[in-house]
Amino acid sequence: MTARDHLHRFISFAAVGLVGTGAHYLTLTGLVELAGVDPVAGSVVGFLVGALVNYVLNYRLIFKSDKRHREAATKFLTVAASGFVINAILMHVLVDLVGVQYLVAQVGVTGCLVFWHYALNALWTFR
Repeated sequence: MTARDHLHRFISFAAVGLVGTGAHYLTLTGLVELAGVDPVAGSVVGFLVGALVNYVLNYRLIFKSDKRHREAATKFLTVAASGFVINAILMHVLVDLVGVQYLVAQVGVTGCLVFWHYALNALWTFR
């Protein structure tokens, strides 16, 4: 795969990721604003919803995987779990310790995690 192919796939991955991110943010803001849930807990639940959406779209559209779901989903969820931990830690630090507004913090954290998730999914999950 050429560098140009990787760039095109990364851009597609990021675009599909916007859909999962939308699901994450809708869940997060709904839980915080409508249900009064703590922003860090809302972010964690939103992250899980977004991960499910992203798995399905990446499996079918971006990586066009022919791997069995058992293998691909297990690897994808392992990558998502690593991102989940990073997300929770960074959100805690930014929101609870530094005092950054939760949506601003989430945008920054999401921006960091897109590179993490792409690299691990391209090199391991769907390789």
